[in-house]
Amino acid sequence: NISYKRTFLIMWLAWPFLPALVLLSELSVVKVQTAPCQTCRKLTESFIKGLEKTANKNFGGGNTAWEEEKLAKYAHSETRLLEIVEGACEKTEFECNKLLEQIEDQVETWWFHRQQEAPDLFDWLCIEELRLCCPPGRYGPECKECPSGPGGVCGGLGRCEGEGTRLGDGECVCDPGYSGHLCQNCADGYYREKSSNDSSGACAACYHSCKRCKGPQDYKCLDCKPGWILHDNKCVDNDECGTELARCPSNTYCHNTDGSYECRGCDPACVGCMGSGPARCKKCARGYRLKGAKCLDIDECSERAIACPGLNEACINEEGSFHCDCADGFIRRDSIFDPEKGLFDDMTDDEILVLQQMFFGVIICAIATLAAKGDMVFTAIFIGGVAAMAGYWLTEKGDYMLDGFLKGR
Repeated sequence: NISYKRTFLIMWLAWPFLPALVLLSELSVVKVQTAPCQTCRKLTESFIKGLEKTANKNFGGGNTAWEEEKLAKYAHSETRLLEIVEGACEKTEFECNKLLEQIEDQVETWWFHRQQEAPDLFDWLCIEELRLCCPPGRYGPECKECPSGPGGVCGGLGRCEGEGTRLGDGECVCDPGYSGHLCQNCADGYYREKSSNDSSGACAACYHSCKRCKGPQDYKCLDCKPGWILHDNKCVDNDECGTELARCPSNTYCHNTDGSYECRGCDPACVGCMGSGPARCKKCARGYRLKGAKCLDIDECSERAIACPGLNEACINEEGSFHCDCADGFIRRDSIFDPEKGLFDDMTDDEILVLQQMFFGVIICAIATLAAKGDMVFTAIFIGGVAAMAGYWLTEKGDYMLDGFLKGR
């Protein structure tokens, strides 16, 4: 009675949280089920390597009864299990560590209770317990059998899509040169070689333009690939540029290639063209003129009377155009081309004299300061001289002087 009431009380208290608990349990199952088979396979392989690595640990090789007893205890101990688990995944292998964290209970169950009856950890854990993988030759959620024929899965000439995993549709992905449900036919562009015995020969490649053929030579074609035309058992290139098959956008031209064509851009001198270069233009582009059979650049600077009407401007010709720049000895200032000024071009004689006196005054103050070995009076005079000279440089005259220094004048 007491046990019944206690159970009822626990169920009553847990009832509001039951949907959340069910959802969490479902999520945990889904997380494990969606882990890729490859991750589980890699994890079990690392685990087996850890088993081999720790097989003779703590055994000196003396074959004493004490060592044998110690080794027997270590072989199935939790200490050895922890050592193997710690090295099963690299720190950077996120999926491996995530899966290992989720299946700790299953790993412990196999280690302590199922190791003898199920020695293959991959089969027991990844196939039976977690249902992440399938045995070889099987695929999909129910581990259905892959298509098989003479030679094995997919006739031994391809692979079964999803084989060994719980994914895929089981269709055969054939090796190059083969096709069909079991990869027993030769694919387009291949033919069946004759075999010396009664067995079926391998599929070999036809000549590159043949879709079907009787041999590797160019004259043994039975059908052609797109872009080629069959003529006397040979596949001849179909020149799409000479027909209405080519479709190229404006200002491009058609260039024929083996079995196809490509659209290439016209020369910059052209507006529409029939081929490469300025001699194949349909019309000359702006800035070009037809001379003979070619569209050549117009030199606007020599042909125009006043190409650059601005004062102190110079015309510079370009391919298909021209531009205006400052004439030699002038610089652009507020859209006006002014003559370049030297360091002292805009200074009066009195200003130059004052600047010279300040300069020599600073030199004398510097020498006096050094002679006085840092005396405060001379140091103050020196600083005052430097400040006076800096004040001049910060006036509007300083702009011209700075420009002169930067230009090396």
